[in-house]
Amino acid sequence: MKYLLMIYASEADEAKMTPADTGQVMQAYGAYTEALSQAGIKLASDRLRPTSEATSVRVKGGKTEVLNGPYAETREQLGGYYLIDVPDLDAALSWAARCPGASHGTIEVRPIWSM
Repeated sequence: MKYLLMIYASEADEAKMTPADTGQVMQAYGAYTEALSQAGIKLASDRLRPTSEATSVRVKGGKTEVLNGPYAETREQLGGYYLIDVPDLDAALSWAARCPGASHGTIEVRPIWSM
């Protein structure tokens, strides 16, 4: 079954990190990504640009509204994702707990609803 692991963290906290801290985090993500690949369950993954570069679109009363920036004000922002294919939710949760982002943010695990 396919699951999306969405990595939420505070962009403000990440901006305060030292270059050494950033290097350690990136090394941890590299090892995690390699582990997913070696297990044969990683389908896709990527890092997202900061929310300051986001554009939100919504339609109200038949009119399209385009807003610069994120739609919602939140304490944590979506910063990246992993799409994995594992046997069940327990396996997905186990991999989510191993994600480096779980130690300083939140990993939302959501099953893919195949259409």
